[in-house]
Amino acid sequence: MSEPESVVELVENLPEQNITTYVLNALDFVVPGEWENVTGFANTVQATTGTMDPTSIQRIGKRVQELYADPSAGYQKAVRVYQVVDTADKALAAAALASKVGQKVGFLSFLEKLTPKADTTQSIDLAVKLGAEIVAFTLINGLPRDSIRDFVSKLAQYSGASKMRMAALVCLDGLVPLGPDFLQQGIKILSGASTSDLQRSAVFQRIQGLIPGESPQNQLRFIQSGFDSAQGWMSQLVTDRGLTPSKVLASVKRFIDVSDETLDYVGAFFDATTNYYEHTGIQSVARHLIEQAAG
Repeated sequence: MSEPESVVELVENLPEQNITTYVLNALDFVVPGEWENVTGFANTVQATTGTMDPTSIQRIGKRVQELYADPSAGYQKAVRVYQVVDTADKALAAAALASKVGQKVGFLSFLEKLTPKADTTQSIDLAVKLGAEIVAFTLINGLPRDSIRDFVSKLAQYSGASKMRMAALVCLDGLVPLGPDFLQQGIKILSGASTSDLQRSAVFQRIQGLIPGESPQNQLRFIQSGFDSAQGWMSQLVTDRGLTPSKVLASVKRFIDVSDETLDYVGAFFDATTNYYEHTGIQSVARHLIEQAAG
């Protein structure tokens, strides 16, 4: 089994431009000025600490590598959580598109029976992704993985790549595929969800071992509690910025030609073509490590 990439390599390999960065730039109006696509380790150190001294950057880089490699720390697991969320999205997109084909083409109607309804799938996916964010937050900060209260108290202080990731979650996994009442719909679906609904989630299948709880039932409670606790922050963001599905899509269209305006198709497109969780997750972990190393 190959050794995992160091965080320095991960930052060096972040793309300067792709569909993910175009979409995130389109969402700048949601969290104005919070996110800049800083790539390359030296650039990231400079952006984080202000230093341009090569010796200092090298010293910080060495310490960052040590911190990241520490088996008692959770940095590598946090990066893995961010990466796995986006890997699972590809499966979600395939399922969503299969369902739509089933609705439009009669002889393929059996496909609809094999895939969950789009609103159920997407709502559970949204909640599990939020659960993944909580888990990654606790891993980065050395907290117990069920520290929902700590996460919510720090959510208001999120900035940079972390704030952009949450904004993208609200827009791309909430508003666009589910509509303006995505929070109410998510609460309703989650309150009636079973463990079998949860276990069908592609995201949950891949991060189940990291979600707190010794049973699927307890893990479902954690995810329900996390979503319920963070809904106030998400609702406030939507209200403060006047967010609507059409407003998000109009901004994205400034950067990408999204010709099909059926929002559930657009949501599947974002799932299939972006890895915003991984991209901003690596940036968040790197910044945290650089701040520690510089200190």
